[in-house]
Amino acid sequence: MNLSESVGEIKGIGPKTQKILEKAGIRTVRDFFYNLPRDYENFRAPRSIGEMRPGRVLIKGRISRLTTRHAKSRNLSITEGVVKDNTGMVHVVWFNQTYRERQLLPHREYYFNGVYELKNGRYQLTAPDVTLTTDIDVSSGIMPIYASHGKLKTASFKRFIKDSRDKFAEIPDLIPMVKPKTRSEALFKVHFPNTMNDTIVGRNYLAYEELFELVLAAKLNKNKNSALKSIKIAFDVEKIRDFVGKLPFALTNAQRVAAWEIFQDMEKEHPMNRLLQGDVGSGKTMVAAMAAYEAIVAGFQVAILAPTTILANQHYDSLSKLLTPFGVNVALLTGDSAGKAELRKDIKNGKIDLVIGTHAILTDSTEFKNLALAIIDEQHRFGVQQRQKLIEKSPDGFSPHLLSMTATPIPRSLQLTVFGDLDVSILNELPKGRQPIETHIMPEIETREKLYPKIRETIKNGQQVYWICKSIEDGTLSCDDFGSENFWNSEKITKGETTSVKYRTEKLRRVMPELTIEYLHGKMKPEEKDDIMERFARGEIQILVSTTVVEVGVDVPNSTLMVIENAESYGLAQLHQLRGRVGRGSVKSYCFLLTAGDMKPSERLREVESSTDGFHLAEVDLKLRGPGEIYGSLQHGALDLRFASVSDTKLVRRVQDDVEKFLQTEPNLDEYEELRSGIQKYQQLTRLN
Repeated sequence: MNLSESVGEIKGIGPKTQKILEKAGIRTVRDFFYNLPRDYENFRAPRSIGEMRPGRVLIKGRISRLTTRHAKSRNLSITEGVVKDNTGMVHVVWFNQTYRERQLLPHREYYFNGVYELKNGRYQLTAPDVTLTTDIDVSSGIMPIYASHGKLKTASFKRFIKDSRDKFAEIPDLIPMVKPKTRSEALFKVHFPNTMNDTIVGRNYLAYEELFELVLAAKLNKNKNSALKSIKIAFDVEKIRDFVGKLPFALTNAQRVAAWEIFQDMEKEHPMNRLLQGDVGSGKTMVAAMAAYEAIVAGFQVAILAPTTILANQHYDSLSKLLTPFGVNVALLTGDSAGKAELRKDIKNGKIDLVIGTHAILTDSTEFKNLALAIIDEQHRFGVQQRQKLIEKSPDGFSPHLLSMTATPIPRSLQLTVFGDLDVSILNELPKGRQPIETHIMPEIETREKLYPKIRETIKNGQQVYWICKSIEDGTLSCDDFGSENFWNSEKITKGETTSVKYRTEKLRRVMPELTIEYLHGKMKPEEKDDIMERFARGEIQILVSTTVVEVGVDVPNSTLMVIENAESYGLAQLHQLRGRVGRGSVKSYCFLLTAGDMKPSERLREVESSTDGFHLAEVDLKLRGPGEIYGSLQHGALDLRFASVSDTKLVRRVQDDVEKFLQTEPNLDEYEELRSGIQKYQQLTRLN
């Protein structure tokens, strides 16, 4: 079986269904078989109605008295009825599911799986899933539940999988070190379990397989890096000592250690491949400046690649102040730079020592005389081909040393696997004079009474405010209601609603008309975004209402108050990253996490409230959300671990040992087509492939 073939080759999947699947990311036969159930229902032991207790329950019975009514004031349809068995009856209700009246027939028997709870003074079964008893395989009693994609519901996937049952034996094995058919057996157990233990056994093998690909890719990358040649840059102790001695501030110990690790790497004959990760405000740019200066005094060129024009300008301003007094020629190269042709000529002739810029550096027309060090800020914002383009600008036969920087703390356990081919330096100290950000959880209903006075006080003191919203304009609260006085007087936002940037901006302008309030979001034109951020940086805007587009951006030391609306909808790492937009100066800064409704704050938010340690929060986030989502925020979903957990240290260690044994056999990966294609995506996470 060729797993790379189109999903349209699967029995029963026609052109229309194929388009829906491809839109959902299921493009190949491999994607189809690896579209595993999101959950399982065990129909072997339903409760009788007479023995039900509050909580999630599974019962079997017949339905009657099914009716639908409409609550116009709430734009809601309510379908309700009664489920009976020989021990009793229970009230059942669905919201906005009017089709239930047509679907459920009184003479048929169904399984009902839902929450049994007290509502409005009576117990009821709320919004249960419904399955015909005749649809369940009585031999196992376990039914897989697949995620829905458009019009394709779980029943559709069950049918496709069932029709492909005889094809599982043809699925080729991935890893040659295990007994034959292990992979096909694992997938079969997951799709057709006889017991819940089958699903565990199957997924455990798939987790092993997934980690094997990931660790092998990292090892191959490291081996390839060791085979490349780079320009050896000798450590000039006198020059660096003079540079550090003239700084207007003292380095942290973490900065000193990181710089020394980089200096040692650049002395080697194979290229440095180091990730410098520092918590917000930890001084990564200063470490990068020291590395750049070391390369420049040795007679070589350095390039710093930034994801945005405004961030490139910020680096240019700060590094020019640091390095120009030491005779370093610094240039800024962006799409908007004037005199680019002359500037590129100076870069090619070696007149420019340090080039700071955006994608303009990557064009074929930008050539270097002797590029020896490439520094990429927020490296996850650049694709593999873009990073490779920068590396290829080094002299023939050599690869430049590469220093990648990220402000997103990466859990230690994730470093050991995903970044197994990278050396990592960590900045986990704040420079002297920085104060920890004080964080508070606040129900949105209290914003008028408690938060607005704090905002006014902050602005009265000459400081600025960020206000983060989840959506641009399509939230539950719409701008269409701006004329309603009740709208302006109401501060309560019920659970499940999200507030848009445009709504919040207009609301704040109405409440505080004397202030300059603007909004920012990712769908604005680049020049519009840059203009807003530059005005905010100059202090011309007092409150900036924004989406998470400001998560990584220009430093504004004068901003000391951050408000994050609908805080529960963000991961811990992202909340911490957003919070880091304030606290960049010496003035005490604050962050308010607004929660909707009247529910108690979750443990997740309590962690953010009590800790400013980004690495601790990243570990907590890893446990709560898994590596796919954590690393997805860094690499836009490049790491999609569906089965494995990198925090499973025993399995990781076993896989690492097996990978070493596999590599000792000097394998030809061309003989293992499935394995080769599997590791390619993981190899592309780093700069060499």
